[in-house]
Amino acid sequence: MVNDKVPLHEEQWIEELAIKIFSDIEELTRDKIGISRESYGTGEALGINYLINLAEECDFYIEKDDAANVILSLEKSIETNYILVGSHMDSVPQGGNYDGLAGIVAGFLILANLKEKKIRTSLPVKVLVLRGEESAWYGKNCIGSKALFGLLSLEDLNSTHRTTGNKLSKAMDASGAKLDVIKKSIPIINGQKIEVFIEIHIEQGPILVDKDWPIAIVTGIRGNYRHHKIRCKGDAGHSGTIPRYLRKDSVFAGADLITRMDDHWNTIEQHGGDLVLTSGIFHTDVDNQAMSRIPGEILFSFESRSQDVSTLDALEGLLRSECKTIERERGVHFEFDNVIKSDPAECNQEVVEKLLDASESLGFSRVSVASGATHDAAIFSNQGVKTGMIFIRNDKGSHNPDERMEIKDFMKSVSTLNKFINDY
Repeated sequence: MVNDKVPLHEEQWIEELAIKIFSDIEELTRDKIGISRESYGTGEALGINYLINLAEECDFYIEKDDAANVILSLEKSIETNYILVGSHMDSVPQGGNYDGLAGIVAGFLILANLKEKKIRTSLPVKVLVLRGEESAWYGKNCIGSKALFGLLSLEDLNSTHRTTGNKLSKAMDASGAKLDVIKKSIPIINGQKIEVFIEIHIEQGPILVDKDWPIAIVTGIRGNYRHHKIRCKGDAGHSGTIPRYLRKDSVFAGADLITRMDDHWNTIEQHGGDLVLTSGIFHTDVDNQAMSRIPGEILFSFESRSQDVSTLDALEGLLRSECKTIERERGVHFEFDNVIKSDPAECNQEVVEKLLDASESLGFSRVSVASGATHDAAIFSNQGVKTGMIFIRNDKGSHNPDERMEIKDFMKSVSTLNKFINDY
C-alpha cells in the first residue's frame, strides 16, 4: 500500500525494494572477498543485466548509448530538458557493494515511486547507469561519463587491464560500445538537454560518521595531480663504511622530500587552504636491497588533491623545487614521470541550496561537505551541466569489503532527492 502523504524514507515498500536490489546484485557479483564488478567486464555486466530485467518488470523505458551506458526512464525520450540521476555500476576488485550502486538504486527507486503513484514531475526524470568509473581496472577513471562528452582519447582506449593486459577498447567493444563513434571523440549526449545531474554516493571518508550526519550535500569535488612513478637515484654502498657527509642515500632523500611536503601541507591548511597529500607507493628494489646496503634507488608515487587548481599548481611547483634543493644537499637525482591531472569541480550553487532546503524540510541536518574522491559528477560539472551530489554516511571507509552504509541513511538520501525533484 502506498501513501502520497508519507515521506519517501518512511515508505516500507520502497525500502524493501532497495534492500532487494542491493542484496540481489551483491549475490550476483560476490567475490572470494567482498564484491567485484569489473569495468566493462563480467561483474559490471551482471549487475547491469539484473537492473535491465527488473526495469522491464517495472515497465520502464530502457536505452543503451554508444558507450554501453544504460538509461532508464518512464517513457520514450522526447525533445525536452530532463533531470538526470545516476552513478556507476563497477567496483574496485574485492570492494564494497554500495560504492556507485547506491546512486543507481536511488534513481531506480525514484522512478518506481513516480510510476506507482502516477506522479508527473515538471521535468522528466532519467536514470543513468554508468560504466567504468573506477580506475583500478584500466588505470583510467570515469570512462563511461567521459565517453558521453567525447573525452576519451586513443591513449585511453589503448589502456591495458591490470592483470590480463587486454586493451580497454576490446572490453568496450565486447560490452556493446560503438568504438567507431567513441574514437571520433565527439559527444554522444546532448549536455544542453540535461537540466541538472544529481549523483547520490556513499561518503568514502569518515566525516559524516564523525559528525553523526546521516547525509550531507556536496559542495565540490577535489581535483588531483598524480605522479605514478618518481625515481630518486643515489649511490648504493656499504652501510657501515660510508659516513653521512659522503652518502647519497635515496631513502633518506625521499623521506626528506615527503617531510618537506608535509610541512607545506600544514602551512596551507593553517591559512585555510584545501589540500590532501599522499605517497601511496614508496619502496626500494626488493631483489637487490639488503639491510646492510645503502639504497641507491627508490620508486614512489605522489598525489595532491584540492578544490583549488591554483593550490594544485603551487604544490606541483613546490614538489619540483624541493627536489632540486635535496639534489644539491644529498647528491641524489629525481626523475619525474608526466603528471596526470584531473580538474576540480564545483557543484552548482543553486542546486546545492535546493538540496539543502530539501534535506532541512524533511527534518534532516542542513550540512554540506567537499568530496575528496573523484566522481562521475565532476565530469558533468566540468562540461557545463548543473550538478549536485548527496553523500550518505558510510562507516569503515570505501574501496574495501567492509562498507557499512545503513539502509535508513540511504533512504534519507532518496527522500531528499525525491523532494528536490518534486520541488524543482
